[in-house]
Amino acid sequence: MSAKHQETRICLYDAAQLARVVEDMAQRSAGLLTPGARLVVAGIVRRGVPLADRVVALLEQRFAIRVERRIDLDIKRYADDLTLIYPETRLAEDPAHAALDLTGASVLVVDDVVFRGHSMLRAVQYLAQKNAEEIRTLALVDRGAAKLPVHVDVSGVRLDVAPSDVIECCVPPYEPEWSIHVVRKGRA
Repeated sequence: MSAKHQETRICLYDAAQLARVVEDMAQRSAGLLTPGARLVVAGIVRRGVPLADRVVALLEQRFAIRVERRIDLDIKRYADDLTLIYPETRLAEDPAHAALDLTGASVLVVDDVVFRGHSMLRAVQYLAQKNAEEIRTLALVDRGAAKLPVHVDVSGVRLDVAPSDVIECCVPPYEPEWSIHVVRKGRA
């Protein structure tokens, strides 16, 4: 007899709640950034990209902070369900970034979830090699489980959940509406 697996999905934050969370993140980011510095915002593909776009819009509209450039960093290690895809964290460099010079720039790196810290650390290493003056990190969800020397400067929420639980950030355009869920797998 095989045990039947079930999945429990709990919505922790809906679109209205996340709008306030992201506004707060933009405000805290504005306070951290060096005034008058060249600002580059890097979104980690996939869900970090639309989150970065939203943060940029808020920084420019509400806080009059000019973003000089928005870039995407294609970093892969885990699938959305935390299945390990690659044994090492891969960054596929966009050919347009090969000559990128961030000398004197403040960089804000944006991701949806920081779990073990692999993607964020790889992003920071890459941007440091491009001579960034200052690198700040922002994540919608910090799981508080980083195993690497990664610090999230601005987190929307911190969710201390079991390592086997999956935090699902639903982010348009990938999903129809902003939300955060915890997904637990168990036996019926």
